[in-house]
Amino acid sequence: MRLKNDIHLAYCTNIHRGETWTETFHGLQEYTNQVRQRVCPEAPYGIGLRLSANASQELTDHPERLDEFKRWMDEHQSYVFTINGFPYGTFHGSRVKEQVYVPDWTSGERLAYTTQLFDLIDKMAPAGEEVSVSTLPGSFKEFISQETEKEQIEAMVKNLRACSDHIERLRDAGGRDIHLGLEPEPLGFFETSSETVSFFERLHEGAGRAESERLQRNLGVNYDTCHLAVEFEEPADAIGRLRAANIRISKIHLSSALRLKPEAESIERLKSFHDEVYLHQVIVGGEGKAVRRFRDLPEALEWSAGASPQSRGDEWRVHFHVPIHAQPEALFDDTRDHIPGVLAILGEDPGWCSHFEMETYTWEVLPEEIRSRDVVDQLVSEYDWCLNCFEKKGLA
Repeated sequence: MRLKNDIHLAYCTNIHRGETWTETFHGLQEYTNQVRQRVCPEAPYGIGLRLSANASQELTDHPERLDEFKRWMDEHQSYVFTINGFPYGTFHGSRVKEQVYVPDWTSGERLAYTTQLFDLIDKMAPAGEEVSVSTLPGSFKEFISQETEKEQIEAMVKNLRACSDHIERLRDAGGRDIHLGLEPEPLGFFETSSETVSFFERLHEGAGRAESERLQRNLGVNYDTCHLAVEFEEPADAIGRLRAANIRISKIHLSSALRLKPEAESIERLKSFHDEVYLHQVIVGGEGKAVRRFRDLPEALEWSAGASPQSRGDEWRVHFHVPIHAQPEALFDDTRDHIPGVLAILGEDPGWCSHFEMETYTWEVLPEEIRSRDVVDQLVSEYDWCLNCFEKKGLA
């Protein structure tokens, strides 16, 4: 849906299963249209689409299926303005974990997939509409070896510059504003706002003025409120740092993470949030900043079993996307306060980002007590909560 200042708001359809286009389209027809009917029945409704490599290839190979989708959107007053291009392959029902970063930006496969997504959104979005694709933060820290780090970074830079060139050609041909957002994430190749600035400096290094200007408008950051909150960053500091470095905020993911005091009862309860599908990185905080990082919940839980209460830190933040419209449960808090913090900055200075996407993809792996609601009901509640936040800041 379209809000004030040309802001577009959607939920990301990666919450639904869909590795083939047939499965993806079924989710749109079965769930997304129900949500549209309840939150935006009379006005054009924005879709935040997730397309796997399999589904995007299917649409590319069968343009008649893309035409069918466009007719369906016209019939249901819907439009696509952004695509989540982070997960390349399977994203539900089986082990994802660190494989969500495969292939990474050192690989030509990631470049080919991402440019294919841009070709598709350029065809499916309304003419002249600003569009975006989001992607991973270059790679996963574990994938970068000390011996080959220089070569791996050079490969990332080369592929991202090639993606910028592809975007520029689409921009020249169609005249629309079109951009890629790299998404900092805990234990990603860059995860904090400072690491993100450093990577973008490397991305621009050696580029001439014209190329640097192209990179600046074509490549930016997908700012996930869960991820930056897990890093113990405050919105004003993180966004200020990115904007001061002239890094475009391509899209903002509205999401919330678990936070807890590391006491015996809450740590015991945290075990129920472990699953075999996604990574749930844990960052231990002390005096308001990150002091220790763990790859996944089991490593953090094992460490805490042998740690003294004093050494467990003041607070844990867990990369587990929980519903943004309600506190998870009594023993836990959440980081959704990061969202109105971001919107307050936008309300004071509108225009620096117009793409917003709610991204609570973990519905299938939530503990039963939180997941007992129907997914459509949950999504409608998330819209209600977010729209209230936008309205309070004069943005809806």
